[in-house]
Parts: sequence; structure tokens; C-alpha cells
Amino acid sequence: MISLTAYRHDVLAGARAMVPGIVATAPFGLVIGVTAAQSHLPTFAGWLTGPTIFAGSAQLTAIQMLNTGAAPAAVIATVLIINVRLMLYSAGMMPHWRGTPLWWRVLAGYLLVDPSYAVGIQRYEQPGDRRAAHVHYFGAAVALWLSWLAAIAAGATLGAGLPPALHLDFLVPLYLIGQVVPRLTQAAPRRAALTSAAVAALALTVPMHLGLAVGIVAGLAAGIVQVNRTEAGATAATKTLATKTLATKTPANRPLAKEIAK
Repeated sequence: MISLTAYRHDVLAGARAMVPGIVATAPFGLVIGVTAAQSHLPTFAGWLTGPTIFAGSAQLTAIQMLNTGAAPAAVIATVLIINVRLMLYSAGMMPHWRGTPLWWRVLAGYLLVDPSYAVGIQRYEQPGDRRAAHVHYFGAAVALWLSWLAAIAAGATLGAGLPPALHLDFLVPLYLIGQVVPRLTQAAPRRAALTSAAVAALALTVPMHLGLAVGIVAGLAAGIVQVNRTEAGATAATKTLATKTLATKTPANRPLAKEIAK
């Protein structure tokens, strides 16, 4: 049984570990709140994307698609595609959550997003009491969840009091550009971003507003292909270096070098 009261120190430690994540995600929550308030949707409906979806990019996409009249099926499909990475996070947490009660796996899985995974996996990889690690993760994840909902509410309140003439919708692409541009120095993110943008632009006429989903899938595929190519190139370079090293040291090693080269 996982007791929060018995591990109060670990709850607080997890919350403190999440402070950098809260600071980093709070502006995005404000942007989502402002976007919800400035859209044609009821502000409360926009805020509800926080507890129901609890994933920034997916929430923002859902609000924007619903605001443009996209079909609910298209919105759901796009949100699921955007959140496919959470399946990878779940796979990473599976060894640590094995044997825990069902209610814990459901709750912990619901709270699993990028910052909570980062804080949680760091604690799980440390030696010590596994229950303390569970509570540490819970403290961090709940702190993030509460701050996220508060940030969306603050943004919605602020956005509802501002005149539409300010056109605050420019904050969304501005924020996303700030998140993406620093990552473009790496080959895989760069190829994924460019492919996704190009395909989404070409797929604007796809029925049910599914062009964005098509672009996301194309970007993911391009990124995966680039990662595989990079890893294959690194492996080939390592093998070539090992072959040359063995071949040049002594003639006796040349048969072994030929075997490695195969």
C-alpha cells in the first residue's frame, strides 16, 4: 500500500524538484488560457481541456480546431497523434510501476507528461525505497497539474478581460516558434519540423481538418528515419575506426580486422 502521509518528506521533495518544470510550462498554460478566452468557445470549455487532456500542445490544437469548426472525430484523432509520445513514457515507467495497485497505475498514468516523466524517471533510477520513489513522483506530478490548471485559469481570466482587437492569438505561434527554433540545430528535429510544416501546408484541403494530423504523422516518420540514419552512420563509423586501428597496429591483427569489417 502506498501511503502519502508516511512519506510526507518525499511528497515535498517531489514538488520541489518540479519547480523548474512549473516555471517552464506556466507561460504555455497562460497562452492556452488566453487562446481559450479569445476563441468562440465558452471559456470554461477551453479551461476543461486542462483536466481532460492535460497536454499543452494537444490542448492548444483541440481549442483551435474546435474554434474553426472541425469535426469532433478529427479533433480526437489529432490529439491522439500528438500525444503518441506518452505511450513511450508509459513504456519507460512500466518496470517501475509493475506490481503497484491498479488505482495507482491509472492515476500515475493520467499525470504522466513530459516534466513529470523527467522528474519521476530521475528518482526511480536512484537506489532506495521504491515506495518513496512513487510518492516522490506523485508529489511532483500533482504540483505540476495544479499549477497547470491555475495557469490556464489565469490566462483565461486575463484574456476574457482584454478586447479582441488586440489579436492576442499571435502569442500561440510566437510561443511555439520559441520552443521549436532552438531544437533545429539537431538533424532529426529539423527534418521533422520542416516535413511536418510542408505536408500540413499541402494538406490544408484534406476533409475534416485532418491536414494537421497528416502533417504530424509525416513529421514523426521523417524524424524517426533521420534518427535511424544517424545511428546507422555512427555504428558504421565506429566499425570502420576499429578496423583501421587493428589493421595498422600489427599485421597479425589484419585477419581480425577483416572479420570486424564484415
